[in-house]
Amino acid sequence: MNSALLDYYRCPETFADFTLTGNLSGDSGYFQFGLDAICYGQCSGGPLARHATGELYDALRDVGADQNTLGLPFNPSEIIANLRYERYASSGHEVGARRYAKLALQRAYYSVRPLLMVSVRKYLQRIQLRDWKEVPFPNWPVDLTVERILGKLLATLLKANLIDRIPFIWFWPNGYPSCAMITHDVETAAGRNFCSRLMNLDDSCRMKSSFQIVPEDRYSVPQSFLDEIRLRGFEINVHDLNHDGRLFNNREQFLLRAERINRYGREYKASGFRSAALYHNLNWYDALDFSYDMSVPSVGHLEAQRGGCCSVMPFFVGKILELPVTATQDYSLFHILNQYSTDLWRRQVAQIMEAHGLASFIVHPDYLIEARARDTYKSLLAFLENLRSEGKVWLALPREVNEWWRARSQMKLVCQGNNWVIEGPQNDRARVAYAVLEGGRLAYVLDSHQASARRMVFRNGQISSSAARQPSVLTESRLRQALPLGLETKRNEQIF
Repeated sequence: MNSALLDYYRCPETFADFTLTGNLSGDSGYFQFGLDAICYGQCSGGPLARHATGELYDALRDVGADQNTLGLPFNPSEIIANLRYERYASSGHEVGARRYAKLALQRAYYSVRPLLMVSVRKYLQRIQLRDWKEVPFPNWPVDLTVERILGKLLATLLKANLIDRIPFIWFWPNGYPSCAMITHDVETAAGRNFCSRLMNLDDSCRMKSSFQIVPEDRYSVPQSFLDEIRLRGFEINVHDLNHDGRLFNNREQFLLRAERINRYGREYKASGFRSAALYHNLNWYDALDFSYDMSVPSVGHLEAQRGGCCSVMPFFVGKILELPVTATQDYSLFHILNQYSTDLWRRQVAQIMEAHGLASFIVHPDYLIEARARDTYKSLLAFLENLRSEGKVWLALPREVNEWWRARSQMKLVCQGNNWVIEGPQNDRARVAYAVLEGGRLAYVLDSHQASARRMVFRNGQISSSAARQPSVLTESRLRQALPLGLETKRNEQIF
């Protein structure tokens, strides 16, 4: 029951002991855990809803605790998996027969797409997505349901166990508050030919990004094109097979295509994969021979495949690490919403940073050929560069995020003498953090190890500083891994 929380926070297992308070329901449905976290799955408490609308049963009222264990009316790991794997969307409760009708229309659309003018494609896509504002769940434009559930569990543990703090391994290297990455899906020959100028544009803001290449049918992929991307410090990944929108139509066809996709991955020396139009089926990912995938949106309201993983953090799907798409695609911004400003992207980044998550962007070179779209992208680059200069975000390549998150997944906290010590690969880049309660709200205290004592407060996407104060003394004594006395007077700290 505690595996999702332990994997997310990398905290000592002794701090998270859960048990079920009753027999789980036979069926799955919607309920809530507090006022702002919708759950889908089995629950031993009140009635479950078929839709994520209206008044939902609040399972928080059924939480109980004794000295050592937190009793819950649901299995948190199951609920988190149901969200990440979008089982709420495939259950039929939310979309029903409409889902199959849409799938049929999508297949028909992709069969004639090569024959359609761009203006016609845009019109048809607007028609298909015209009801996006009516989708009640996940929450648009950023959904933090997974983060909220896990945060509420940690806050409940702090209250129930009468401890001042719970140690964990901070999410990003070197204490960065959050992370951002830019990816470029190359869909046409014109987009391929624009990539050199796009790399110049990224380099002008000291930005490195990844280019997802379609291996077959769309355009030729000369070795000189791949060499230029690598030599300039950018990254190459595989983008589907031929971008026809049919990769996941049936299992047999997918397996045949996956063999060719894997071969191109080896040929391109690519660690990552992204499917066309963000179509995905996480249950089939065992056939893909990649280290990470980037095909699952946090919120899929404006995508051909509705749903979303309800999270802004990486998570593992078997051996593959999923790096979710957490910002609106440039195509949707320009051609569905008809916006040529960074206002929506800035709003999304603020919400993602509030949860210390990953801001992941898809920007196509094909659409940046237009001057108006290119100017919008320049504004995004300047915005991200400013966040980096202020120390608010780690700007990284996808492969760097993958390498870090995999290393963090192998780290563990060990108590040695008067200190918590992180053991594992890249532990020199890792930081110890503490979950604490401030005014009943969960906050994170990060050991800064800086010469100057400063206290950093991170709230609602903004960082402000003030004089450092001494953290409260840990009163918990029953756990052997409890924070040693004296540590609270020896460390500087940051609170997020």
